[in-house]
Order: sequence, then structure tokens, then C-alpha cells
Amino acid sequence: MKKLILLIVVIIISACLYLYIFQNHRNIANETSSYETNTINLINEFFINPTDSETKYLNKTIEVTGNVTDIDLKNITIDKIVFCQFHENIETLTKSSQLIIKGRFIGYDDLLNQIKLDQCIIIKN
Repeated sequence: MKKLILLIVVIIISACLYLYIFQNHRNIANETSSYETNTINLINEFFINPTDSETKYLNKTIEVTGNVTDIDLKNITIDKIVFCQFHENIETLTKSSQLIIKGRFIGYDDLLNQIKLDQCIIIKN
């Protein structure tokens, strides 16, 4: 009887771990943004209080408005402050173009003074 109970507990724990590890991926394009801001207001929050700001935005979907300052195949930088990663190649953008990006906040790099977003999409170009 004890072996049966132990087996059931192990199966339940294994199932919970499996479901936790292999969760459905978020679709940022379909999510409503938790925050909408521009690069200047966003970086000012991090200069004033980086710890509280990171807690506020961490793993949240945010929209950021700004001008493109650097372009790579799958990455762009907005106003030298917000680093955005995309799933697909970015071919239609040019430097200095103003846009609105929606992405998931993954952290603040205090060494480079950059805000990091991933799973980004362009809302308005």
C-alpha cells in the first residue's frame, strides 16, 4: 500500500513539474500592453530607482516609442537606450525612423544603461 501511495505522489509531482517547465509560450502580439511609454520616461525611471523599476516591468509586455539608432539582422536599438530582439529579420527599418515597439521586458543592463526587450513586434512604423 505504501508503494502505491509513493508511486501516485511521484506521478503527481512529475506531472506538475512537466506542466511547469513546458508551459505554452506567450504570444506578445496578442497580449495587451501593461505599460505604454517613451524611451526618455522609461530610462528616467531606471535612473531614479533601478530596483523598483525592474520589479515593476519584469516579464511584462510594454510598448515603447522612440527613434531607431542601431539596426542589426534581428535586433534594433531605440534612442541608444532600449535594445529590442525580434524573432524574424528586420529589413524595412532605417535609422532615425520613429516607431512604436511592443515587447517583453527582460531586464535592465546597468553597465550599458540599456533596457532589454525580447519577442518584439513593430506596432507603428
